[in-house]
Amino acid sequence: MIGIEREERPEGGALVRFTIDNAAKLNSLNRALMREIVEAAKVLADDPELRLVVVTGAGERSFVGGADLNEIAGLDRDSAREFISLVHACCDAFRRLPVPVIARIDGYTLGAGLELAAACDLRVASESAVFGMPEVRVGIPSVVEAALLPQLIGYGRTRRLLLTGVTIDAEEALAWALIDAIAPPDRLDAVVERFAAAILAGGPHAIRLQKRLIRDWEDLSATAGIARGIDTFVEAFETDEPGRMAGAQLAAMRRRRGNGAA
Repeated sequence: MIGIEREERPEGGALVRFTIDNAAKLNSLNRALMREIVEAAKVLADDPELRLVVVTGAGERSFVGGADLNEIAGLDRDSAREFISLVHACCDAFRRLPVPVIARIDGYTLGAGLELAAACDLRVASESAVFGMPEVRVGIPSVVEAALLPQLIGYGRTRRLLLTGVTIDAEEALAWALIDAIAPPDRLDAVVERFAAAILAGGPHAIRLQKRLIRDWEDLSATAGIARGIDTFVEAFETDEPGRMAGAQLAAMRRRRGNGAA
């Protein structure tokens, strides 16, 4: 099952905390849970007031411990495509949300769980988090959103994770830039909030445009990405957000100068 907690923010709009809850099985992803995640993400994507999503796993033992091994063990050539396509749809649902997604990570983050985290925009982990891609140890390759890992950590480190199936701790994951920050377990939510507040300080329309453009850059050449950026810059002026927010910054600068600030 999943939990959806909506918080109306003083900055305007809503933050949604999205909890994947299969705690008895380390929040592993089975077909029913993945379909529920995909459908819930579709509803969120259509919410014009949505500003930010924080996705996490229930409990303290795991973010997502991978795909359900019981279901994997029962696959054959005919059912394998349907199952792995559902894993992809689950990860892609977060990657394609029109607002930023922060992965709040505590405990095991393995296989499909690490792929889901890679599909998020930012990753904040507790000191007890463990990361790995152990699929080869159960006779299958790491696929779908594992393709995002080289962009995050490079091909050498991706090969180490995928070919050996070894795990790394949060300190090493931070050194690799696999995650953006680590915190003691009792400070994890505070660090997530720090990132959330920084995002929410931006213009809502600008943040949506920026996320879309970053996603486009992943698939475009440098030349095409620059051209897409010009179009996106122009699109920002379809609202009053640039004039209003830039005007507020200019007014603040004038006030500081009037108070003797440099």
